[in-house]
Amino acid sequence: MKKVLVTGFDPFGGESVNPALAAVRKLEGAQIAGVALMTSEIPTVFGKAIIKLRELVERERPDLVICVGQAGGRSDITVERVAINIDDARIPDNEGNRPIDQPVIEGGPVAYWSTLPIKAIVQNIREAGIPASVSQTAGTFVCNHIFYGLSHLIATAYPQLRGGFIHIPFLPEQAVVKPGQPSMALAQIVEGLTIAVRTAATTEEDLAIGGGQVC
Repeated sequence: MKKVLVTGFDPFGGESVNPALAAVRKLEGAQIAGVALMTSEIPTVFGKAIIKLRELVERERPDLVICVGQAGGRSDITVERVAINIDDARIPDNEGNRPIDQPVIEGGPVAYWSTLPIKAIVQNIREAGIPASVSQTAGTFVCNHIFYGLSHLIATAYPQLRGGFIHIPFLPEQAVVKPGQPSMALAQIVEGLTIAVRTAATTEEDLAIGGGQVC
């Protein structure tokens, strides 16, 4: 039986809720493709996020890790393609840290590709009637930070592990005080993440279909 770890960040940036954590909590106890599913909260703090994730991987030894984060302003579930070795925080994290142009891992590669079947995940989510797309950037905040940290852990210590990052939109209750900002219902987000887990757990080779951007 495959073991799958799904993580979500706590609220940040003055928000009282983080849809990532809310959705991940809804996945607790879910029966998906016969996997042993584990979930965990991750602090929105540079450094500590990677430490927490490393501890989880070392203790639980999952076969698959999917980290989930909020991307306010995006209208669909976006499966990230690449993690870059840079922390460049526009706002402070939850402990007031605001690194500028600092590497996530000193001496690490410029970037890592996701090892999730990103295009298969997107296609399957879309087939369920939920907006989804491949994203070419996970930003430079704690989301990219943990995505890179996970990828580095895979590359240097756990080559059998597969993992990546998925961004999700605001919840309607967040967007209602942000006129013009898109949102997605929690039930749709949970369904999309369920599909992502199922697809990642059962798909060894990704689809060779379009998912890029012109600019």
